Amino acid sequence: MAEEKDQVTEAGTEGEGQEGGGKKKLVIILVVGLLVVCIAAAAGFYFLKGGDDHAAEEAHVAEDVAPMPTESHYFELPDLTVNLASAGGNRFLRLKVVLEVGSAEDLARLEQVRPRIVDDFQVYLRELRPEDLRGSAGSYRLRHDLLLRANQAAQPARVVNVLFKEFLVQ
Repeated sequence: MAEEKDQVTEAGTEGEGQEGGGKKKLVIILVVGLLVVCIAAAAGFYFLKGGDDHAAEEAHVAEDVAPMPTESHYFELPDLTVNLASAGGNRFLRLKVVLEVGSAEDLARLEQVRPRIVDDFQVYLRELRPEDLRGSAGSYRLRHDLLLRANQAAQPARVVNVLFKEFLVQ
């Protein structure tokens, strides 16, 4: 009987030790969880609010947005027909583009760099998939990307807008 009491006492002691260890594990898990939440909150704050890089990027974007010109000049590019990057057969994009500029000097500069602009557009358009052009979001993104490429090729001239005369995906 004395042996049974010793076993019960030892079992009770072991149970209490495991319960104490369980409390320690619970505290450690809670501390680690709280630490992970704090890190995630700090990362979210950093990326959503941004640092100086984000503010500089916003300032750069603000510089890129030009006011609408008081007078407009239009420069028509030749028709573009490209084969889209498509896994399911041949898909084509037919595009007629007009570039809007604010001055006759910019118009003359566009005439000089027309081959470069057409080449940049062709290379970019061939990488597109039909899914990239779906809906108004696809055409808006295409307009934005073409505007960036036109401005890059025509520097120091400033292209204000890209206008679509024809936009056909087959």
